[in-house]
Amino acid sequence: MNRPLLLTAGILVVLAPAGYANSAARRATMTGSGGDGRCTVTVSVDHAAEIEISGDKGLLTTTAGQPAAWNRFTCNAPLPRNPVDFRVVRLGGRGTVRLIQDPLRTGGRAVIQINDSQSGRTNYSFDLQWRTPGGGAWQPGPPSRPAPVPDGFPIRASIRVCQDSVTDELNQRGYSYIVFDRTSSDNSAGRIDWITGYASGQKGFRTASFSFKCSVDSRYGKIRSVDVHR
Repeated sequence: MNRPLLLTAGILVVLAPAGYANSAARRATMTGSGGDGRCTVTVSVDHAAEIEISGDKGLLTTTAGQPAAWNRFTCNAPLPRNPVDFRVVRLGGRGTVRLIQDPLRTGGRAVIQINDSQSGRTNYSFDLQWRTPGGGAWQPGPPSRPAPVPDGFPIRASIRVCQDSVTDELNQRGYSYIVFDRTSSDNSAGRIDWITGYASGQKGFRTASFSFKCSVDSRYGKIRSVDVHR
């Protein structure tokens, strides 16, 4: 009479460690130092996973599908316990990338959730960006009357300036946990680069999506205008 119970218990014992087998820890590769903090993460995900970053340590946990895998984890500094102006900037991937735990509220632990409803495995890349506590504030553009940059303002820097302005705009509207998606540039207008993309932010328990467009003077890296629409 006890055989079915013993069989069930044996199966549970065998399967119990399986959930933990899909968690993979990794230490960040430190590259460079100084300036704003940044970590770049690339993972391969089949269905759903969560990435926890604390200091220079990362933990990748598969929550659905085949086991996720690390491809890249590089930082120019460990994630501090109290980062300033923390944000997640999505770089690639077809599903959703969402910040579900803010390091400012968890003592320096950031948790990013990835969900992919399509079949098959794909790579996801994102940046964690922050300002070092006690450092100067991020500026939407250089000081007035700056000296021109001989080869123009780099596209990556133009994108960063635009994202900073979009973050400020959404913060003023009461949104936090800003995540950027599909940000790109169009410099066909010459000196004025147009930076466009999509972002999401949370207000209370709701998440809203936005499209944005920035006009950036590519000679000086100065914002001309920024438009953010729900």
